[in-house]
Amino acid sequence: MESPIVQLLVLAGIAVFLILRLRSVLGTREGFEKPPLPRTEQPVPAANSKHNFEVIDGGPDRDIVDHVPEASPAAAALAEMKRVEPSFSVTEFLSGARAAYEMILMGFERGDLNEIRPFLSEEVAESFASVIDQRADEGLSIDATFVGIRELQLIDAAYDPATQEGEVTVRFVADLTWQVRDANDVVIDGDASQIKRQKDAWTFARRMGTDDPNWQLVATGE
Repeated sequence: MESPIVQLLVLAGIAVFLILRLRSVLGTREGFEKPPLPRTEQPVPAANSKHNFEVIDGGPDRDIVDHVPEASPAAAALAEMKRVEPSFSVTEFLSGARAAYEMILMGFERGDLNEIRPFLSEEVAESFASVIDQRADEGLSIDATFVGIRELQLIDAAYDPATQEGEVTVRFVADLTWQVRDANDVVIDGDASQIKRQKDAWTFARRMGTDDPNWQLVATGE
């Protein structure tokens, strides 16, 4: 009869083999591992309920309620947008709005609307062009450098089922350097060495469910 020590050694060898085998299949986990990324696609809310944000495990749609209160009109509007266009993501929209804000703001400050014109409504484009023309008539030019966005917050959303147009209003707080030069290239306002705080509330609009993914800036404010 084999001794108990020999039996224990055999069992220990088998256990080590199984552990190594599992590690080769499953991999290993280390401390402070990043949590898995959330799924970007969410089930479509039921068509008969504007306040139905239920997704995985019966919880609210985090892509909506992470940005606006769950029972708010803005949340209901965002849910309708996602119902009409299931691929629409609020988080991805805000990422795009961040990039669009810098591009549009700096295009306006430089007085060049060519690149940003497709992202402006007719009314906003005319308003921007009017200010740029007035600067040119007065011989003024703007030197501006974008430093970065300090705050970005979704503050409102609306959806028109008749036109399928969605509107999202975002508040931006950004830092930039800014100065104004006259026709003789003399600085008459601002300071390139001082950071200026810029605050804007911009409304973007788009017809949901269409092939054109671009949102347009339709209103500006503070």
